[in-house]
Amino acid sequence: MPETVDTPTLEELQHWTWVLGRAQQMMMEQGFDLLKDGAAAAAPMSAMAGMPGMASMPEMPAMPGMQVPGMVDPTRAMQATAAFWADSMTLWQRFLDPDHAPPFEETPEQARDKRFKAKAWREEPVWDFLRQSYFMIADHLLKGVDAIEGVDARQKEQIRFATRGFIDAVSPTNFPATNPEVLEKVVETKGESLLKGLQHMMADLAKGQMTQVAPDAFEVGRNLATTPGKVVKRTPLYELIQYAPVTESVYRTPIVIFPPWINRFYILDLTPEKSFIRWAVEQGLTVFVVSWKSADATMKDVVWDDYVERGQIDAIDTVRELLDVPSVHAIGYCVAGTTLAATLAVLAARDEAAKVASATFFTAQVDFSEAGDLNLFVDEEQLKLIRSLGGEGFLDGRYMAATFNLLRGRDLIWNYVTNNYLMGQDYAPFDLLHWNSDVTNLPAKWHLSYLSDLYRDNRLVEPGSIAIGDTPIDLTRVHTPVYVQAGREDHIAPAASVWKITHHFQGPLRFVLAGSGHIAGVVNPPSAQKYQYWTNDGNAATLAEFVAGAKETRGSWWPDWAAWVVAADGEQVPAEGARRPGAGALQALEDAPGSYVRTR
Repeated sequence: MPETVDTPTLEELQHWTWVLGRAQQMMMEQGFDLLKDGAAAAAPMSAMAGMPGMASMPEMPAMPGMQVPGMVDPTRAMQATAAFWADSMTLWQRFLDPDHAPPFEETPEQARDKRFKAKAWREEPVWDFLRQSYFMIADHLLKGVDAIEGVDARQKEQIRFATRGFIDAVSPTNFPATNPEVLEKVVETKGESLLKGLQHMMADLAKGQMTQVAPDAFEVGRNLATTPGKVVKRTPLYELIQYAPVTESVYRTPIVIFPPWINRFYILDLTPEKSFIRWAVEQGLTVFVVSWKSADATMKDVVWDDYVERGQIDAIDTVRELLDVPSVHAIGYCVAGTTLAATLAVLAARDEAAKVASATFFTAQVDFSEAGDLNLFVDEEQLKLIRSLGGEGFLDGRYMAATFNLLRGRDLIWNYVTNNYLMGQDYAPFDLLHWNSDVTNLPAKWHLSYLSDLYRDNRLVEPGSIAIGDTPIDLTRVHTPVYVQAGREDHIAPAASVWKITHHFQGPLRFVLAGSGHIAGVVNPPSAQKYQYWTNDGNAATLAEFVAGAKETRGSWWPDWAAWVVAADGEQVPAEGARRPGAGALQALEDAPGSYVRTR
């Protein structure tokens, strides 16, 4: 008997009609809301289409072998075209006659690709064919970029970056009809997953920012940034937070932490088990942290001089006077580390270097000649775009958040498109992603100067090229003991770029290469027993030499840093008087984490 096909019931037809009707209604409602509210809320989202480095990108070759006038050698183009079609024929043979075709050989990177972890991508012929096709075309597109001639190295890197972004964007996992997991979810939920995903997408369009974490899972002061302390000073630029000691005695020289103003300070005070600040307090250190104000129109004239003079030097002097100590240990993270380098040079030029007993740099750069993919985002077109976005004197933090997401688009953009838009999955509670989404506005004038003077022109390493007030900066005058931490997989401040600090400072220096990247490489508590770090007590001239002779240690580098700081000054004093927040000359203004961290 012929196989019978179950016809849908009236109830099922009504349900699917409702799904389609509800989806249409949701999109119409969203459209009316956008028309009513204007494009302001969605501006940062739309900026992703013209992100730094994108508007001025040279045109990307659409397929291997396509001729770009004056850019591709005809012979190499013909070879590339022949190779592409040969691989295509092999792919079809593997699909139509698998027993007589050479097997598909995955690269290690393809084998680890989490986008294709579902069994269907390998066990079902059609999906396997689609996966192999994608990898083959991606490979040839990148080879096509390598074959381009007649462009400078920077332009080729821009093309390569754009090509990688294009490859990630057109992955079959990003489209409902070409993702078996999405189709399975649609059938399983009778279309409810698509509606839920549509809700997620429209909510993100309305707020102009991609959601990456469950919105109500975390709250600053409730389960993030909970280390006990007080705000003891507030200026128009920053709040100074002093943390309460938990040991009977503390080391005499305090710690002053300068986080980047591009992000909120509590990356170093996440949940208690991940908090660097809490851990440092538990080691007997007196810890202060600067919580920068998110920029608004009142900060339209703020420049780098302000972050050095009214920010870092002012905080250092405040802590020295409060605790009656001659010096502090200073920590600078990312851009605040770059600024700390300038601060050290300024103090050295003024014969005040003794104010800083030691300086620690978390993934910070001073020489931007090899600053990685972010360097591709700095050219005249992008500076012009930033000027237009900073008309009120500050740059909306969502713009920078989208920029950093683009550097790891596969993980920080398309992963959420697939899981939360296409499959309608709930957002996971993840403290680090909550922090990543908690954006901070930037002073537009200073941000433009930072990109042009440092990233584009690399002036910080030219003695006297930049001055703070009347004080020229010369990094070679810095003799302060320095601890430098870099992340092996850092895509924002590449380890090779961070290493260049060793070429400029003159004092004793300890370089530590940590496993993982810009965030996880820093936020790696000993209790987690994750990753590793490398040290080398020899005189390595290059990062390659450092790695070749390095000793690997499993786990966190935090204890190594603590031992280094204590070795610089191991004297202890009772944890009383001004060592307790609000008990000294500076009264407690409010409980940590303060007000600036909550300002939007």
